[in-house]
Amino acid sequence: MLTQFTPRQLEDPATRESNGILRNCVQCGFCLPACPTHAEVGDELDSPRGRIFLIQHMLEQGGPPPPETVRHIDRCLSCLGCAAACPSGVDYGHLVDHARVHIETHFRRPFADRVFRRLVSFVLPRPRLFRLALLLARPATLVSALLPRRLRSMVESLPARVDPPSPTSAPQVFAAEGGVRRKRVAMLTGCAQQVLGGRINEATVRILRRHGCEVIIAAGAGCCGALTHHMGREADARVAARANLAAWGRELDGQGLDAIVINASGCGTTVKDYGHLFADDPEWRDTAARVAELAVDVTELLADLGVRADAAPAGAPVVAYHDACSLQHGQRLSAPPRALLAASGFDVREIAEGHMCCGAAGTYTLLQPELSGRLGRRKAANVRATAAAVVAAGNLGCLLHLERFSGVPALHTVELLDWATGGPRPRALSGD
Repeated sequence: MLTQFTPRQLEDPATRESNGILRNCVQCGFCLPACPTHAEVGDELDSPRGRIFLIQHMLEQGGPPPPETVRHIDRCLSCLGCAAACPSGVDYGHLVDHARVHIETHFRRPFADRVFRRLVSFVLPRPRLFRLALLLARPATLVSALLPRRLRSMVESLPARVDPPSPTSAPQVFAAEGGVRRKRVAMLTGCAQQVLGGRINEATVRILRRHGCEVIIAAGAGCCGALTHHMGREADARVAARANLAAWGRELDGQGLDAIVINASGCGTTVKDYGHLFADDPEWRDTAARVAELAVDVTELLADLGVRADAAPAGAPVVAYHDACSLQHGQRLSAPPRALLAASGFDVREIAEGHMCCGAAGTYTLLQPELSGRLGRRKAANVRATAAAVVAAGNLGCLLHLERFSGVPALHTVELLDWATGGPRPRALSGD
């Protein structure tokens, strides 16, 4: 498509990149069927093609965008289904990221929205504060019907359980089992996952150690920056990312690392993009590129190691596998999780509309509760149609969302693989 940026505007590296992305788009419409919000709303401006038009106009005009433009861009899930479907290779993910930074910088949201978004961006990346906030909010469930709409939606989305602090959260080294170290890897424990999915980190450490990995929880590593980055708060995202780069950089310069393993695919997509995030930062550019190159999803690493499961564990349930968007579209990984589960003896069933986002999408459940709920119910109906006893996925947000709307126990892929290779039976299967 034709763009009309001025030479001065093109001096900005982000605008120059967005200009190239926009020019790749031929407005063919192949992205429309891949877009969950377009499927639900039916508005052209809630499709990738419509949003690209709005983003082009917004960036060319500069300054504060109109509220309608902000509304349609806010409703984008960043699921990247459109990018996977695009025959022209349009890099929609980086384009919408730039659009969100522009909105955050130039658009003044209503006071209540500003306060709410700042609260979300401050609390969620800090595990101790997030845990405390969840515990304090629990009594609000008793009076949720009396709360304003946004607070009511937030209270209704509270998870059914909060994991106790996990021993895997503290900086330490877990030795490989069996006396032979095949790989030395760092593991990202995350932020929200420490609070809501500590069991996932524990299962990851167990199975990696069992397969010959020395696992490093690096001091100073934490939130990957995805939560704030997708809210347009790029400076906050960079602060979080730099902490990880410093932590992992020390390991790389010390004994070295064979991989940086990530078990939340939303985080993995972001860490794998650190090279892009710091491309114009001479201080961190090289470390970011090294880290991005070493970053792997846990199923990538397990496929490389070769999971050893003699037979399916006793009482193994039928599993419906859900493709987290950040894994299938963001990282283009769909085969390894399925292959690992099948090789471990599980009966894996496909979910209809597998390309469609479940509606979790990080903070989307809090910022866009109505659309998030509609997509959650749509995905839940497809999950139940499989008649599976368990739904598996590679991202914590998806697991919470799927379990909330489907009522089917949701487990991380690595929890099932850990069980199949000698680990404990997942608590969710025991009714705990």
